[in-house]
Amino acid sequence: MSEGVQTSPAFAPRVFSGIQPSGGLTLGNYLGAIKRFVQMQGDAPGETIFCMVDMHAITVWQDPEALRRQTRELAAGYIASGINPARSILFNQSQVAEHAQLAWIFNCVARMGWMKRMTQFKDKAGKNAENASLGLFGYPALMAADILIYHATHVPVGEDQKQHIELTRDIAAKFNHDYGVDFFPMTEPVIEGAATRVMSLRDGSKKMSKSDPSDASRINMTDDADTIAGKIRKAKTDPEPLPSESAGLKDRPEARNLVNIYAALADISVDQVVSENGGQPFSAFKPKLSELAVEKLAPISAEMARLMTQPDEIDVILRQGATQARTIAAPILQQTYDIVGMVR
Repeated sequence: MSEGVQTSPAFAPRVFSGIQPSGGLTLGNYLGAIKRFVQMQGDAPGETIFCMVDMHAITVWQDPEALRRQTRELAAGYIASGINPARSILFNQSQVAEHAQLAWIFNCVARMGWMKRMTQFKDKAGKNAENASLGLFGYPALMAADILIYHATHVPVGEDQKQHIELTRDIAAKFNHDYGVDFFPMTEPVIEGAATRVMSLRDGSKKMSKSDPSDASRINMTDDADTIAGKIRKAKTDPEPLPSESAGLKDRPEARNLVNIYAALADISVDQVVSENGGQPFSAFKPKLSELAVEKLAPISAEMARLMTQPDEIDVILRQGATQARTIAAPILQQTYDIVGMVR
């Protein structure tokens, strides 16, 4: 079990997390999320629940056929990476209506001021906030519902999602206070690993993103071995050799990014990477990183491709997962209704 995972004795330990199926799966999604999901599947003492959050995806317009394909592709990515539907609950969010039902109650608990402070809304809406969807503004309440409909105690997330977990805790605390109950847990974020925030291969100051217009900026989990190697070979670096200590990576964002990626793929520390490779030019380090990336990612890409030829197989897994998820979510929603005073 990860050292950071400790739970309150009042709630059974349960892990929940999800990814939006709003584009292709990238190395950033894998290292920052899915790889850690797989680790927690083996280490967490309670249930592990992983989701394709397709209702979050439609806070901005999605082509319907693309959304269906991307949802299945993301599910294939989970499974190919090691999420075992026999050990974890795997489903897409829209199949479990309790997410949306609890989200409405949380819309009535959360305050407008809380939502306005969400930095991700500001980033996504940009200067055109008046034309953003109401769903984009309010989606942190849906994210809180995603987590709390399962009484999840721990959520593995990247650093950029920490603010949303803090809001989830605020909503849970206000609900508990308003109704005089100790019903929803104070969920803990789990932010660990060398690459919780993978950066662009073309600009180390920007997060690796599927929305970046340059395909060279990211490694897609569907890329073949030659494409992976080519992108790493062309990744932006600086002219200095690798330092022998991690402190030497300060103010070298591209160098730090490649070292972080190596450390995360090899399951070793950043200190160990620079200790073993210090003094080497990137012309020597990049081939090592390419070989490691191909070794780790090519089997995942191949299995994803196989699964995508069997969409019915994926759909069966997701439907079965949704049924399992509802056995947990439905009683929690009904208890919430009872607390709020809704007649059933």
